[in-house]
Amino acid sequence: MDLVLIRHPAVAVEPGVCYGSSDVPLAGDAAHEAARLAQRLDALGARAPLRVESSPLTRCARIAHALASAHGLAPCVDERLAEMDFGAWEMRRWDAIERAQIDAWAADFEHARMHGGESVAQFDARVGDWLDEARVAREADEADTGDTAWVVTHAGVIRALTARALDLPISRCVRWPLEMAALVWLRRDAASGQWSLVRWNV
Repeated sequence: MDLVLIRHPAVAVEPGVCYGSSDVPLAGDAAHEAARLAQRLDALGARAPLRVESSPLTRCARIAHALASAHGLAPCVDERLAEMDFGAWEMRRWDAIERAQIDAWAADFEHARMHGGESVAQFDARVGDWLDEARVAREADEADTGDTAWVVTHAGVIRALTARALDLPISRCVRWPLEMAALVWLRRDAASGQWSLVRWNV
């Protein structure tokens, strides 16, 4: 089972703004951006998807629709693939948030939620629930090593999924660079059930 995780392209938001679960638009044309992603996926040798899944947020859903349509599919939208909800910090500049709040979050990274949104632990649990369901749904077909899903989502979700799959602390994956429109490729071995990282941030 291959999971090809696709971070959405650049958004029409000023740099330095926290936009987590806010539904902000893409900076560019979705069809054009999806075509560029498809070319890169083909160059990497990624198999055609049997399904395309997506965050419900516009910046992902429009890309997913274009990618899925090119393969005669309809995207499956799942709320669990949305970016983390930063509550009162949404659409505020990071440098305008009180330093004491940022420090308190860093001191209790997994459980603090002074912004009133999701804690990292809550976010990680819902993303992990999606990954568990995706694995269980395919268990009966594990002999089909060609099973591939393309998942259009967000940086936080990609890091959480990767940390879960590789059994790493999410705090470690948060430090890994992940560019806009980056591709991350995870593979689950049918025999052992173990995940491996094929590509990161390509």
